[in-house]
Amino acid sequence: MVGFTTVLKTLPALAASALASVNYPTIPTDLTTPVQQRLAVYGPNSVSVGWNTYEQLNQSCVTYGTSADDLSSKACSTGSSTYSTSRTWSSAVVLTDLTPATTYYYKIVSTNSTVDHFLSPRTPGDKTPFNLDVVIDLGVYGADGFTISSTNSKKDTIPYVQPALNHTTIGRLADTVDDYEIIIHPGDFAYADDWYLKLANLFDGTEAYQSILEQFYDQLAPIAARKPYMASPGNHEADCSEIPYLLELCPEGQKNFTDFMHRFEKTMPTPFTSSSTNTTAQALATQAKSYALPPFWYSFEYGMAHIVMINTETDFTDAPDGTDGSADLDSGPFGKQGQQLEFLKADLASVDRTVTPWLIVAGHRPWYSTGGSDNICDSCQDAFEELFYTYGVDLGVFGHVHNSQRFTPIYNGTVDSANLTDPKAPMYIIASGAGNIEGLSDVGTEPDYTEFAYADDYSYATLKLLDEQHLQIDFIRSSTGAVLDSSTLYKSHATQFVVQ
Repeated sequence: MVGFTTVLKTLPALAASALASVNYPTIPTDLTTPVQQRLAVYGPNSVSVGWNTYEQLNQSCVTYGTSADDLSSKACSTGSSTYSTSRTWSSAVVLTDLTPATTYYYKIVSTNSTVDHFLSPRTPGDKTPFNLDVVIDLGVYGADGFTISSTNSKKDTIPYVQPALNHTTIGRLADTVDDYEIIIHPGDFAYADDWYLKLANLFDGTEAYQSILEQFYDQLAPIAARKPYMASPGNHEADCSEIPYLLELCPEGQKNFTDFMHRFEKTMPTPFTSSSTNTTAQALATQAKSYALPPFWYSFEYGMAHIVMINTETDFTDAPDGTDGSADLDSGPFGKQGQQLEFLKADLASVDRTVTPWLIVAGHRPWYSTGGSDNICDSCQDAFEELFYTYGVDLGVFGHVHNSQRFTPIYNGTVDSANLTDPKAPMYIIASGAGNIEGLSDVGTEPDYTEFAYADDYSYATLKLLDEQHLQIDFIRSSTGAVLDSSTLYKSHATQFVVQ
């Protein structure tokens, strides 16, 4: 290892002589041009708009309205943020007083920006069916990430994406843009920390890290600028390299979830004010709001769903990316001791099933998976599973293992005999076959509670909230749009506040 370490120490010098070969996106002539746009549900009547620019903005503004020809409302914020080694600054503005479930048009104020549109959030308690897509472990496409090497193209789509992406997960999200209303992405964006896996990137050093980030969020923008894109962290946001021998090359500005925080901190919501008329639920929701710490852990409501995003990387005992974690990434903590679990307990207890019957929790690392013990997070199970069961979580959504999986409802290793008809135990899925530089994970061994596992091609999941009792879960093959697996969870939701 002495020789390898010596080589690594020489890489910054090699990088300095090779910066011209980094595949950075072209900087626009107008440095206020918005790039890497992203939306998020921010409240029951509000949406956040985030974007990056190649110069710092003293004021960031968005005009908006219900007609593309009349953007008469305007929202602004002051300042934009960056970090050392980043070429861009992040801005965010919150659009308020939106009429629910209404198409709005918006334009980021710049001399070089265009009008786009979104559907405003459904009011909590709106029983209209809607679809929600799940995308996890999605990496950059193209030369630096080489997720896909094929250059086959199809006709352009709306929203437009680069033709080379049209047979990927991003392309499928573009093709089906009318079929879903929001997207959740609990962890692992871009895979920029895998820059060292491509030999040419070694000569670009950590410049490759930054260029991959910019490429990825440019690729994602046609989707994230049209649909609310709800994010929480994964292990690939923790550092600019997962390899201990490469950590010395990691600039301080790229350690400890730095890019993830700058990009999403001001766009993700704190929990909503309770939509329940029950005073205890209102008090618990207020307590949860005081413990929330977006973009790491938070919740939001949308129509029939109460959705919680958690952080499986830090901020609980033996968290894998934490200061004492098994991943040796020395990240966090971000909240006070016990804060995330106090948030989760209060938030789950506050959910009024007469308003938002479906309770969905999404995180990155699973504790049920095919492929053996290396694919599961025991410390995550110790921290979270009991709360999931106690407060009747309907569906747990996870990633980290690069394929698609579905399990029989299960608690503490024991299958719920009710199966998909009113189980007390949560149903779990893994939806992380979206595609990245590391490729797909073999299914491997399948526990007896495995109902579906797929790793032959890139895939993702669609959650169809059909009504108060039926939640359909479809796994989609990205390249063709074929439905690989479909199941429907029935829950009577007869109890207003679940405590088991």
